[in-house]
Amino acid sequence: MLRELDVKEITEKVRDLCIQANHFLSDDMKKALKNAESNENSELGRKILGQLQDNLNIASEEMIPICQDTGMAVFFLEIGQDLHLTGGNLTDAINEGVRRGYTEGYLRKSVVNDPILRVNTNDNTPAIIHEEIVPGDKLKITLAPKGFGSENMSRIFMLKPAQGIDGVKEAVLQAVCDAGPNACPPMVVGVGIGGDFEKCAILAKKALTREIGTHSDIPYVADLERELLNNINKTGIGPAGLGGNNTALAVNINTFPTHIAGLPVAINICCHVNRHVSIVL
Repeated sequence: MLRELDVKEITEKVRDLCIQANHFLSDDMKKALKNAESNENSELGRKILGQLQDNLNIASEEMIPICQDTGMAVFFLEIGQDLHLTGGNLTDAINEGVRRGYTEGYLRKSVVNDPILRVNTNDNTPAIIHEEIVPGDKLKITLAPKGFGSENMSRIFMLKPAQGIDGVKEAVLQAVCDAGPNACPPMVVGVGIGGDFEKCAILAKKALTREIGTHSDIPYVADLERELLNNINKTGIGPAGLGGNNTALAVNINTFPTHIAGLPVAINICCHVNRHVSIVL
């Protein structure tokens, strides 16, 4: 039996999510920053981590965005196959929610209508929307506003299968070291392995929305996450790129089957305000 959901409700919730995600950092990220401060071996690094948390407190108390770059609105939608949407088009409803959220929430509008002509759309639309059909009659909306200081540090490596897991490790470390301070560390590193050119990038982006401190259900992938986090933090880049042992707060890896001739690897880095929020309708 189909369940009906009016897209007007989606618009209202998306508006609220845009404002929430840009003013209040998720609890898992707050905990990760606090833990980083407690184990940071650099005095300057500890001071920076303390200042970052002070910034978060001021933002929530005074309703100021936690970062001046309020990002492109990136959505992951899990749409139940028994859900019937009524009252309009889903994409239009999402974009209307973004328009209202960024306009009524006084958030910076950073989207231009053409990558070359570059005229601002003045409402931060269109959003980037990834849709997946799943069992059930619910709609899960995950919003991850993505700033471009860290987004510009993203990389895709089309490795040869023979390069194997060692090639994956080298690719991730190269991407992080090349990013250095430009990704506003301490960072969260999303990694996608497998699929094809575009699939591994989506895997990496979605990995950033996983709760910090959790690991993959695949044993070797969970081990790889821990090893890479340890090796990244040995680089000494540190908070704000000024040295220390907290360059990254987490490495989250998603995998997918791939072709016998390929080993695609994408690295999507996010800064210390790794914004993500979800709701189920």
